[in-house]
Amino acid sequence: MREHRLRALIREEMIGRRRVNSRRDFLKLSGAAAAAGILTRPATLLGGPAPPIDIPVTFTDVRQQAGITFQQNSTESPEKYYLETMGTGVGWIDYDQDGLMDLYFVQSAATPAYTPPHPLRSALYHNNGDGTFTDVTERAGVGGAGHYGQGVAVADYDNDGYPDLYVTGYNRAILYHNNRDGTFTDVTAKAGVADEGQWSASAAWFDYDRDGWLDLLVCNYLIWSPQTNVWCGEHRPGYRAYCSPDNYSGQHLALFHNNHDGTFTDVSLRSGVGKPVAKGLGVVTADFNNDGWPDVAIANDTWPNFLFINQKDGTFQDVSFISGVAASADGRYGAGMGIDAADVDGDGWMDIFVTHLDFELSRLYINNRDGTFEDATDRCGIAAGGMLMSGVAMKFVDYDNDGWDDMLQANGAMVDNIQLYHSEVHFHEPMLMWRNLGRGKFTKVSQYLGADFVRPIVGRGMAVADFDNDGDQDVVTVNWGGHPVLLRNDGGNANNWLSIRLIGAKSNRDGIGSSLALVSEGVTQFKQAKGGMSYMSANDPRIHFGLGKRATIDSLTITWPSGHVDRLVRPAINQILAVKEGEGVVPMKFSKIQWR
Repeated sequence: MREHRLRALIREEMIGRRRVNSRRDFLKLSGAAAAAGILTRPATLLGGPAPPIDIPVTFTDVRQQAGITFQQNSTESPEKYYLETMGTGVGWIDYDQDGLMDLYFVQSAATPAYTPPHPLRSALYHNNGDGTFTDVTERAGVGGAGHYGQGVAVADYDNDGYPDLYVTGYNRAILYHNNRDGTFTDVTAKAGVADEGQWSASAAWFDYDRDGWLDLLVCNYLIWSPQTNVWCGEHRPGYRAYCSPDNYSGQHLALFHNNHDGTFTDVSLRSGVGKPVAKGLGVVTADFNNDGWPDVAIANDTWPNFLFINQKDGTFQDVSFISGVAASADGRYGAGMGIDAADVDGDGWMDIFVTHLDFELSRLYINNRDGTFEDATDRCGIAAGGMLMSGVAMKFVDYDNDGWDDMLQANGAMVDNIQLYHSEVHFHEPMLMWRNLGRGKFTKVSQYLGADFVRPIVGRGMAVADFDNDGDQDVVTVNWGGHPVLLRNDGGNANNWLSIRLIGAKSNRDGIGSSLALVSEGVTQFKQAKGGMSYMSANDPRIHFGLGKRATIDSLTITWPSGHVDRLVRPAINQILAVKEGEGVVPMKFSKIQWR
């Protein structure tokens, strides 16, 4: 471990990593949180320890069986364009509202240094309900040919009951409006969300002013072009390498306010989120101070992570440093890429996880419930297991339905010839699963989840969904220059569960920003309907609760962004329920796939 740490220090000095002066700086500032009025409401500690692993769970790659032929094109070239390292994202979207999650894969495009052997386009696959998918891209009109796509965000921005697609990318983004007939229309120009001239990565839909309409936050990354691409690495054959983001200046976040008429207004500066320079790759929107208003956390690459607290007046307060999430416990800025938030210790407050490059450690920040977060990476048990891996995407997921959110991480180095510089690091890396043992203590269980789960990949985008509606969480990854992996969860539904599809009425149609509290046999779980998450990808919007062996649910309370509260009493377990704001459970079909 000492050798690894020494290597990390040397490596950071070589590539010019920025760092703050000391952890003492954070401690001096953290006392200002209470004066800033960030948090006021106390939390109640509920829940109990997780049971031991008592059900076998494996993940099986069913991509070929499912008929998915999409292949990500890395556009790799001898020029080592920085753009090539990024990969692309993936999104789950029930675009036809048949109760089955469909798949959208984002694709790259030609560059001045790379001409593809055939035209490139993104791809939409329809879930056929029998374990197979059909490519419906051409009919749907969402191929985006010529657009160097990066990520995707999915939501119903116009409250018409059908989800729409926002596809980020280099130099521009695309907004596809769902026509409710299996087709989409490019409405980017009319909507005013092209993000022209920017390099957009992740994006998040969320209702920051709680007016019942979803707004759009876009992570912009670096000021880079083929003309400004520089030579990094050694000047000998095979040793040219992709550069660090330290070689380029950052861009600014963009926030677009929904005008309720199909158009958006850029409020980036007015809101405050667009003021600081960013190198944004990942975003999650959640209520971090339990005041009922959505906040924003950003994973920045070799730059301080951001935390913006909603001031309830259309503006946000930047508390990145006083909160303690800007850097690691030793004051270092990591290569932030993937991000998500969840209540990992059962205290009712959202914690944050951010992925980083090899030697940096991915970081878990525990919410102290006073406006500050603790970098709990070491004490939570996740420090050692991922030292040599580059974490790209991550998602909190209760893979075994025991009632505690686990941490799933897709890995893959950013430099394709990394072994020339670090012989112990590999370009292709296995995925990681950290099982939550209860109260936010974790142990690595990847080795128990099957050969397909640990097969090395160059992971980039990753998203989670119960695509076969059988009650456990499945996973899809986009792999740099290769086919995706579609991992079916086999065995997680041996434990009990409940999933909720939110339908807003006064609130936004997707219910993003809602808080849910489920009480089962005296144990309470807290969940939120969040925006963003992972890395340039979109997840199943349904809120999933694992119950372990608990066979009854006492109640489920949903607090909507509008302030309305719905309470379900003793709903049956092991089902997917559609809950409409103000009405309760409403009919909606969620067919379970019968595998051939």
